[in-house]
Amino acid sequence: MADFSAEMDVAIIGAGVVGCAMARRFALEGARVCVLDAAPDILSGASKANSAILHTGFDAPPDSLELACMQAAYDEYMEIRAAMNLPVLETGAMVAAWSEDEEARLPDLLAQAQGNGVTDTRILSRAEVLAREPELASHVRGALLVPREHVIDPWSAPLAYATQAKALGAEFRFNAPLTAARRDGDTWQLETGAGPLMAKSVINCAGLYGDRVEEILIGTRSFEIRPRKGQFVVFDKAASQHLRTILLPVPNERTKGVVLTRTVYGNLLVGPTAEEQEARDRADVTVSELHKLIAKAVALVPALENMPVTAVYAGLRPASERKDYRVHADAAQGYYCAGGIRSTGLTAALGIARHVFALWSESHSLVWSAPDDPVVPRMPNLAEHLPRDYQIPGHDGIVCHCEMVTAREIRAALDSPLPPGDFGGLRRRTRCAMGRCQGFNCLGRIASLTEGKLRAPLLPEDVA
Repeated sequence: MADFSAEMDVAIIGAGVVGCAMARRFALEGARVCVLDAAPDILSGASKANSAILHTGFDAPPDSLELACMQAAYDEYMEIRAAMNLPVLETGAMVAAWSEDEEARLPDLLAQAQGNGVTDTRILSRAEVLAREPELASHVRGALLVPREHVIDPWSAPLAYATQAKALGAEFRFNAPLTAARRDGDTWQLETGAGPLMAKSVINCAGLYGDRVEEILIGTRSFEIRPRKGQFVVFDKAASQHLRTILLPVPNERTKGVVLTRTVYGNLLVGPTAEEQEARDRADVTVSELHKLIAKAVALVPALENMPVTAVYAGLRPASERKDYRVHADAAQGYYCAGGIRSTGLTAALGIARHVFALWSESHSLVWSAPDDPVVPRMPNLAEHLPRDYQIPGHDGIVCHCEMVTAREIRAALDSPLPPGDFGGLRRRTRCAMGRCQGFNCLGRIASLTEGKLRAPLLPEDVA
């Protein structure tokens, strides 16, 4: 059992994608790292629901921290993805213009993209757009092509970051909300739901609760989280044949807008909405908004009319009162904050981690011993365009037939270095119960396989 009375170099609050990337970065540098999260598993907050697009930063604010972090992270992701077995579905993206006004804005978007260093972008005529995507609605007027915008697995990537951090000695404490904190000399004394912890530095990656965590740590808030709900509709896998390129809207000041994109799991996704709300722990779906999303998708790709819907879901983005990332440091207090990371967090996480480490390094002389040959974990593949486990003999049967998840995959997840803490974590690691029947036919077997192995066991209503 880990000795949590020992002082850590770094305590990271929050095990979302940014927290997992942060743990990896500091562990790679040789730090003693502990990650704290209030939930039973990683990715249980804002990070569990997104559109899974690997962004180039073509439309990010010029010279912004968001742009720098996205582009640094994009490059690092491409460097590590083969070794970690992280899939990339190479789709490219088109910012499609559907009106005269939107078409007139494409040259400005092109200029912004070029100015942001995304120099392979170009404007397509209507004929070129329809040649690339013949099933689009015929009233499309043109598009900005962004060839290097792609789709990734939104869960295996942060799981890989966390798994590597753990292999390098990082510790993870779940069901451990931060309840109190004080600075004693050069050490933080942290009280959590899972016991006390001492650390020299604290990094706030608490997402939807980032402002509250900051207030616990330093007594004040420098930003305010204003949750923004995004609802999504997932069409049946048969829908993916009708679109091969990510379809983006011409953005506005408030939101990137509704996206239509394939997923690495073989589906077609439309969303998100952008709805302000006060609740930070509830992301309900609403029939009216879901119907609007379906209607939007059909208006853009008419072949989707009457296409079955596999799933619907909603997530919350940790928006703040400003559009910028809320990243700052108080080196004297040993406090670092990565707050207000909104829709680009999945892409930017590796870059944010590098940036925060650079902030830390400005006021510290490195005394850690970085590993010469760090362990690089390989993630199980869940992407439909690559070989899957069910195609390999000896898998002990298919448990979830909708997503073709094997008993071997479920057991491997449960026995992994960072096993799931709850049913949601198991679903994100394996895709079990996430297909057409949403677990109706497989939850009984899943309950049997997971008995006694989850921090938060399946509830009777999950298996009913």
